[in-house]
Amino acid sequence: MDESTFLIQCLNAVQYGLLLFLIASGLTLIFGIMGVINLAHGSFYMLGAYMAYALAPLVANTFGGGFFATLLVGVGLAVLLGYVLEWAFFSFLYHREHLQQVLMTYGLILVFEEVRSLLVGDDVHSVEIPAGLSGSLPLGEMMTYPVYRLFISGACLLLALGMYWVFKYTRLGMMIRAGSTNREMVQSLGIDIQFLNRVVFAAGLAIAVFAGMLAAPVSSVYPGMGDTVLIICFVVVVIGGIGSIRGALMAALLIGVVDTFGKVLLPQAAGVLVYVLMALILLWKPSGLFKAG
Repeated sequence: MDESTFLIQCLNAVQYGLLLFLIASGLTLIFGIMGVINLAHGSFYMLGAYMAYALAPLVANTFGGGFFATLLVGVGLAVLLGYVLEWAFFSFLYHREHLQQVLMTYGLILVFEEVRSLLVGDDVHSVEIPAGLSGSLPLGEMMTYPVYRLFISGACLLLALGMYWVFKYTRLGMMIRAGSTNREMVQSLGIDIQFLNRVVFAAGLAIAVFAGMLAAPVSSVYPGMGDTVLIICFVVVVIGGIGSIRGALMAALLIGVVDTFGKVLLPQAAGVLVYVLMALILLWKPSGLFKAG
């Protein structure tokens, strides 16, 4: 492997890891802070990708905007959908057994898949890369790297820093962290824990939708695209530590490196390397790399 190829694979690993973190951070918020096993999280990612495909012509005709306007509209709709879903379904699951949570969220997967099939069909679709980000940067004499992939990495980094700032330095982040530790004490202090749960769920869903919209131009849009993402996101949450945003970031980057270089160096075993990594880390630290908070 020459230097240019190695650099490209490093960039691919970082980009994949950061995108994976973006999806998994929403899951770790819902799973780690609210205590709900949300099997429908992969469907939220799929929803974002289909939003990027379906909303683009509507936003262009209505507002005259392009990809970035579509992102704003999609994230706004995702926040509203998350608030409604938490109020209508997830608010009844906090004190129930995990089996009931699994059954209800699996039912949501079936609903999302059926609605998707009715609205846009079962074909594979593509989303155009924004014109301003469609170029490539030269890496060495023979190789180039797409600007849009660098944009994905930058957007994920900015969102990760934003999440860190919110949870570390704002009153909302303090209330969310306190509510995840001791709900009864937070309620006794006069804080509406139900409203906090809706904020967390809406944020987690919106982050997954945003990740799906970012990934759509490079991964295409197709039925069932959320299933594989859901499995790998649970691996990220388990490796990083349930409820830990910092752990999700470290775990996603590790998985990005292992998966990317595994496909290049050991293609026959690439499918199991991520799970071998998970097994080794859990043998070393059964609770994951970091604790929540």
